[in-house]
Amino acid sequence: MPTEERQFLLTAAWLFMRHGRRDRARSVCEALVEADARDGVAAVALAELLISDGETARAVDVLRAADVPPSLAHAEAVLETRALRLAGRRVEADSRWRRYLESSKGASRQWI
Repeated sequence: MPTEERQFLLTAAWLFMRHGRRDRARSVCEALVEADARDGVAAVALAELLISDGETARAVDVLRAADVPPSLAHAEAVLETRALRLAGRRVEADSRWRRYLESSKGASRQWI
């Protein structure tokens, strides 16, 4: 998918969210992840929508399949930890959060 088209669809999904059309935002994000499961930006957006809809296991799968850019490492860690907690997988959630804090991406966030 061309970069301009991907950026347009991500912007459309964001606008749908801002205007209360979660169903349309989710459809766009699902299409982006289906086109490229490694698209980290679309995966993070879709994971947030999936968690809100109670589909925590699928949210974890989407995040784990994606290549999330370093700029979204914190969002990825929070979302995955949250999804695991909501799924009742407390030990995994705690482990995931500790791994993030111990990584170079999370080292500056030790105070959290």
